Amino acid sequence: MKLLRVGLLWALSAFLTGALAQAPTPPPPDVTPAKAAKLIRKQQVVVLDVRTPEEYAASHLAGARNVNFKAADFAQQVATLDTTKTYLLYCASGNRSSKAAVVLRQQGVRKVVNAGALKDLQAAKPRLRVE
Repeated sequence: MKLLRVGLLWALSAFLTGALAQAPTPPPPDVTPAKAAKLIRKQQVVVLDVRTPEEYAASHLAGARNVNFKAADFAQQVATLDTTKTYLLYCASGNRSSKAAVVLRQQGVRKVVNAGALKDLQAAKPRLRVE
């Protein structure tokens, strides 16, 4: 009987371990445009624009680094990021930045926030400088 209990506990443990290992990475928190502006102004984050290079060239937040989410090597690019820093991501609507944030987390970056859409950040109070 004791052997049966041990076997059942082992099987349950193995099942839970496998289930947890396959659990999807949750998206990081979204921040309001005002909170994003505050983090950027205080230089507490590295700003990543995850739009295409063409979108980035048209306009972007001052100091933002372009890392194209649609690029085939996006995961490899973010794998080179410093995992001790905090990253603030934005895109055109908030959709790509949300998905990109999950990839960053999967690559070991734990401090990630999604700032959403560039247009919302441009309208933030206080205003962020756009280049």
